[in-house]
Amino acid sequence: MPLQKHHKIIIGGFSTFLIGVIIANSLFIYFLYGQLQLNYNSLNENLNQLQIDTQSKVNELTTNLIQTKSEFELELNSLGSQIGSIDEEFSLLKASAGEDFSGIIEDVVKSVVTVRTNVGQGTGFIIADGGYVVTNAHVLTGGNQVGVITYDQKSLSAKLIGYDTNLDVALLKIEGDYNYLKLFNSDDVQVGEKVIAIGNPLGLQFSVSEGIVSGIHREGVSGQSVYIQTDASLNPGNSGGPLINKQGKVIGINNFKISGGESLGFALESNALKDVVNEIAMDNLEQTLI
Repeated sequence: MPLQKHHKIIIGGFSTFLIGVIIANSLFIYFLYGQLQLNYNSLNENLNQLQIDTQSKVNELTTNLIQTKSEFELELNSLGSQIGSIDEEFSLLKASAGEDFSGIIEDVVKSVVTVRTNVGQGTGFIIADGGYVVTNAHVLTGGNQVGVITYDQKSLSAKLIGYDTNLDVALLKIEGDYNYLKLFNSDDVQVGEKVIAIGNPLGLQFSVSEGIVSGIHREGVSGQSVYIQTDASLNPGNSGGPLINKQGKVIGINNFKISGGESLGFALESNALKDVVNEIAMDNLEQTLI
């Protein structure tokens, strides 16, 4: 049945009203989105500015902390230089009178490092200014990367300066300034005197073993009579570590032990060590170090 005229008017009016509502809602949503976008942009700008301000304050705080630390370290170093000689005399007196190495160990161990390659590890120690480290050459055998771990647990890459396979000595260099160990005249070493060996036996970092000098000028694997025999315990990982007397000086570099024997360790004497280190330095650096 065809629609009457008034029906068409009603339907047309309703359609027009519905279209108007849709258009109005669309305009409202459009303006609402625009307002939200403006608010979002404003909030984003505020967040960016807040981030910039926060980073600026963090940078300022970091700078202040570094400056405060530097000033504190300067004051501490000044104080340390005044009491250093007293501490050294006290440690020596304590070691000589009570045969107690604890005071010396505290200072000496700070110059001892763990030497690591990609295939193994051993021990070394700072032997001269400029971050020069000495160790056994066999510690580096088979490795193509070498680094050290310092007493304060800093992991550093190391540069191989040179080595001597005959006396099993290698010279490395790390970046930074470190206290170095002084060498004792090994001609003055006495059989029976107490010594300590510092190293990393079986991966145990900075272990200390005490013993005595059992013999001097022993013939070693090199065929030369330049080794100190000691009953201080030496295990894998001790290689390249220092053998220290009660004065806190190096009398030898721990080198090897006789398998199957108890307390038969050997260290290359400090005089021979000095000569070979200087030879390596002259060949590669055109200067002596010790």
